[in-house]
Amino acid sequence: MRNLGRPETLRDAYRKNPEEMILALILLTGVAGAGLYAVYLYFNYFYHRQFTRYPEPVAKAMRRALYYSNYNPDPQRALKYYKQALDLCIELGLDPFSDDVMGIKIQLAAWLEQIENHAVAAQVLESLLNDCKRWVEVMEKSVRDGTAPKFVSPPPKVDPEGSDQAAAGAPPPETLWGKRTRILGKAVGISIKLGELYSNEHVMQQDRAHERLIWSVETALKEARRRSVEGLKEGEGEWMGSEAIGGALESLAHSYESKSQFHLAVPLFLQALRLCKEPCHSAVIMNNLASSFAQHPTQAPFQTVATAALIEDLPSPESVSASDARKAYLETARRWATNANVHATEPQGEQRTAECDEACAASLCNLGDIAALLGEPDEARRMFERCIAMSKDLGFAAGVKQAEAGLRNLTNPKPKTKSKSK
Repeated sequence: MRNLGRPETLRDAYRKNPEEMILALILLTGVAGAGLYAVYLYFNYFYHRQFTRYPEPVAKAMRRALYYSNYNPDPQRALKYYKQALDLCIELGLDPFSDDVMGIKIQLAAWLEQIENHAVAAQVLESLLNDCKRWVEVMEKSVRDGTAPKFVSPPPKVDPEGSDQAAAGAPPPETLWGKRTRILGKAVGISIKLGELYSNEHVMQQDRAHERLIWSVETALKEARRRSVEGLKEGEGEWMGSEAIGGALESLAHSYESKSQFHLAVPLFLQALRLCKEPCHSAVIMNNLASSFAQHPTQAPFQTVATAALIEDLPSPESVSASDARKAYLETARRWATNANVHATEPQGEQRTAECDEACAASLCNLGDIAALLGEPDEARRMFERCIAMSKDLGFAAGVKQAEAGLRNLTNPKPKTKSKSK
């Protein structure tokens, strides 16, 4: 049998069919290059720090879980290895409240959401949230009782071969208050995510979503207040930034919007706006304020009307008719929509993002809706047409759809119904 790898054989093949030989060599080189690249990607991904920070048995289970999650989808096997990774964390004595172990549970919930198993994803996050809350409660009780330790050093990683963990580069010991900050911050983030999950069209548990969002906002503000009154504890670290707290306030405001409680959404949007540092997102919040004021009830419960009156110089409903109060709210909505348009137009260069462009188009649509409600059809038509033209240039389909619906309502107005005052 002739050896095809011998130089004489290759030379003979080249002399007889040079084109085919060159093509074969190119294909062979391409296949070899692709194989080497695949090996590089495998080791670069599966041996990245996201795995090597775990003991090898846990890392091995996580590699398999992610392989069957992302590369060769098999939900049953993926779930099996996620559970195996969590069981190994317990067996090896890893801190269940470390970022690494909690990260596995959060990754599991994200994967379950990805495969549209929203109910089980929520169960995983609910369990983690309850664990975090219990830890904080026990910690605070131990502080009150005077039995709390000063430092909570993370347990050393367990190496199956028994080798000692290198001391160089090891993180400093975590204080008890530092651990509380980390776990409480994680709990707030999980609660916000649960609010999003419960609001999903596949779940639609708005009351639960609202409860989780209220808890997250109240907890974030309560902790910020405690720090301002008591000062920082040793090693406590920084709390949530202003933008993160603003995001929580905004999520809760949207929840109130979904319940048509616009009088409760307004003050939350106002607080979120004060905390927002991004000019483009500020314009988005201003649009939300315009929408909330346009739908604000003239006789809202509690003290929200009086609060809004102080902020926006609105007349108190007790001193004016419902129609005058309604007009005042619409004029306030118009001012916020105009402000949104101005702020969305101003940013240029790197500061300007797609969010600015869409906020600018949305503000025009809001101005059209408000003009229609104020009985100004010509102005409403002008704004809707401007919104359609801009949205088409931007490829912003939602803006086109909304503005076209506004134009149709101008042409074929809905029959007026008598409003019921409570």
